[in-house]
Amino acid sequence: MMTHPSPLHKLHENLPRIRFGDDGGADVIATFGELESEYAAIRKGCVLMDLPQRATVLVSGADRLPFLNNMLTQELKPADQWIAPWTSTRSFWLNRRGRIDADLRCIELPAGTLRDEPCMVLDLDVLSAPSMLETLGSFIIMDDVQLEDVTMRDHRFALHGPSAAALLADRSTPAPNTPAVRDLQLGQATLVLIDGAPCIVDRQDSTGEIGLELLVRAHEAEQVWHALAKDARTDFGHNNDPATNTHRLRLAGWHAYNIARIEAGWPLFHIDFASNNVPAESGVLADRVSFTKGCYLGQEVVARMQSLGHPKQTLVALRLESTDQTHQPESGSPVRASNDGQAPVIGGITSSARSPMLGDAIIGFAQIKWGHHTAGTELFVQVGDACVRATVQAQLAFWSRT
Repeated sequence: MMTHPSPLHKLHENLPRIRFGDDGGADVIATFGELESEYAAIRKGCVLMDLPQRATVLVSGADRLPFLNNMLTQELKPADQWIAPWTSTRSFWLNRRGRIDADLRCIELPAGTLRDEPCMVLDLDVLSAPSMLETLGSFIIMDDVQLEDVTMRDHRFALHGPSAAALLADRSTPAPNTPAVRDLQLGQATLVLIDGAPCIVDRQDSTGEIGLELLVRAHEAEQVWHALAKDARTDFGHNNDPATNTHRLRLAGWHAYNIARIEAGWPLFHIDFASNNVPAESGVLADRVSFTKGCYLGQEVVARMQSLGHPKQTLVALRLESTDQTHQPESGSPVRASNDGQAPVIGGITSSARSPMLGDAIIGFAQIKWGHHTAGTELFVQVGDACVRATVQAQLAFWSRT
């Protein structure tokens, strides 16, 4: 798979980066040089992020909704009405064995937005797109459905933070007959113009704050970025120009976002669960899977596990007792049921962070064998030569503003 470049790469080519995916994928900005300030802006103002790790697939045709409803795990016809325009929902695309091939956000758009006819946008990570296009496309036989990978044509940004909606409203012009940005609710989308460029916006609060995902044309990405980034703070929070105080905006990279999304209990595909996992092991089963809809690919495995048993493992949230910075585990660090370094491994860390909202506590997600997953269970994480005590939390979210 070809590496997906950001249209802003030249603008930010000297910034430190991380690779999203070892085989292809995307180079993601790690930080703009001020990690603590970037994180603080997520909680107190807002941040603007570049998202080259996201892919976009356009689904069009008169049969797109019935076709997708027969394929995906989520119900696209709730209350006997097809999903309405300017609505978004999350779903899995599974293989025949009930394993997760893609984690999707599905956004239904009215005619005249991206095409003359209504269409649906699928947002997914860039690592999943080629396989999903091939496998999902193989089921199109007599259906009036077209799949188009528009990842190179379109590009994604995100705004995260309490002032995100206010900033976007101030920097954009609403399109006629669309939901207002300031009032956008979870599961809603809208269309605005930013410096004259059309921008599809949908709300997804992955950091526990207001989160607005933006889809723009790649050739207009730089002008949109500059329009949004106007008056972004560039110091460490002291002696700011008064012009930067309204929205307290900063540019932010992956590291600040990663801390915030772990605190908020937001696991990610290809990081916290993967293509060898079934939905019940993902930690987000209830958000992605309908148990009242008709058949879909892989449903038999999902339904059987739900009604008759349980998965071999599941994603849990762990809070470590130690605050020693050397005890923050890396992805893959073993988890055991006792502090005996020779005890059998019952799981592994998938993500971890030091949580500013919890007094610098070490927190993280782990895939754990069933039977060790209940809230309050004491486990031990192997970090180097140390076995660090950790407690399974009652839910994935460690912190919430509400």
